[in-house]
Amino acid sequence: MPTLVRLRPTRLRPLAVAAAIAVLLGVMLGSILLGAIDLGAGRVLGEILAELTGGRSPLSARESAILWELRVPRVVLGGLVGAALATSGAAYQGVFHNPLADPYLLGAAAGAGMAATIVIVFDPGAGSGIAGPVPVAAFAGALGGIGLTWLLGRSSGTATLVLAGVAVAAFLTAIQTFLQQQNTDTLQRVYAWTLGGLNTAGWQAVLLCLPYIGIGAIVLCFSGRLLDVLALGDDEAQSLGIRPVRVRLVVLCAASLATAGAVAVSGLIGFVGIVVPHLVRMLFGGSYRVVVPMSLIGGAIFLIAADVVARTVLAPAELPIGVVTAFTGGPFFLVILHTTRNRSR
Repeated sequence: MPTLVRLRPTRLRPLAVAAAIAVLLGVMLGSILLGAIDLGAGRVLGEILAELTGGRSPLSARESAILWELRVPRVVLGGLVGAALATSGAAYQGVFHNPLADPYLLGAAAGAGMAATIVIVFDPGAGSGIAGPVPVAAFAGALGGIGLTWLLGRSSGTATLVLAGVAVAAFLTAIQTFLQQQNTDTLQRVYAWTLGGLNTAGWQAVLLCLPYIGIGAIVLCFSGRLLDVLALGDDEAQSLGIRPVRVRLVVLCAASLATAGAVAVSGLIGFVGIVVPHLVRMLFGGSYRVVVPMSLIGGAIFLIAADVVARTVLAPAELPIGVVTAFTGGPFFLVILHTTRNRSR
C-alpha cells in the first residue's frame, strides 16, 4: 500500500508558525469587519483596543452587541470547527495510511450527524450544556461510523476503505433522512443543520464544542511523532517499543471526539479534512509532527474564509458553508484520487 508522501525529518519552524498565525489573525479580522452593517475598520479596531485597555468605545451599544455577540463568536466557532475537521482529517490519513481519509468520507461525520438527528427528533429541546445529549450522541455516532468503515474496508486496500466509508455514510444518511421524513416538525432544524453553517453561532455554541475539540486537538498534536512511526509500518513501530493498535485507538478516539464536537454545532461540512492537510504537506513537508499542528491553523483559516464566501457571494442571502467547501473540495478530491491511482500502478 503506498504511503501518502515521503516523510522528511522536520520540526515546526517558528517562522512558518508565526506566518500562519498572522494569516489566521488577518482572516479573522476581515471576517469580523464584513457584515450587513458596516461598522468601519477603524472603529472596530478602536472597540477591540478599548476592550483591552478599558478605554472608551467608539461603537454604540447596539453596534458593540453586533460585534461581540454575533460576529466574533461566529468567527471563533468557524476557526474551532475548521481546526477540528482539518486536524482529524490529517490524523485519519496517518492512521489508515490513506490520502483520501476524511471525517466526512469515512463515515464519522455521517455517524455523528445521524446520532445527533435522533436526539433532535426525539428530544427537540436537547442540545444545551457541554455534556448535553446532542454532542454526546454525536461522539458515539462518530465512533460508530468510523468503526464500521474500518471493519468493512480494513483488509482490502485504499480504494476499498474509501468505498466502505462512502457506503457507511450513505447508509447512515439514509437513516437520518428517514427520521426526518417521519418527524416533519423538526425537519427544518435538522435540514439546516445537515447542510452545515455557522449562522446560529453564539458564545454558547463556542463553549459547547470547545472542550471536545480542545481535548481532541491536543491529543492529536502530541501524536504526530507516533503517526510518523506508524507510517514506517507496524513491524518497525513495534521494534521501537510502540504499540500500533493502542496508538490507532487513541488517535481515532481523539479525532472522533474533535469531529463530534464540530458536527454537533455546525452540521455536516465536508472536504475540510482532505483539502487542508494536503495543502500543508505541499507547503511544509510530510512529517505528521508538522502536518497535524499546521492543519489545525490551516483548517481555521480555510473555514473562516469559506464562511466569508458563504455570507457574501449571494448577499443578502446566505449560502450554506457546506456548499462552499464542497465546491472547493470536490475537484481537489478528484486530483488526489488521480494522483493516488497513478502512484499505486
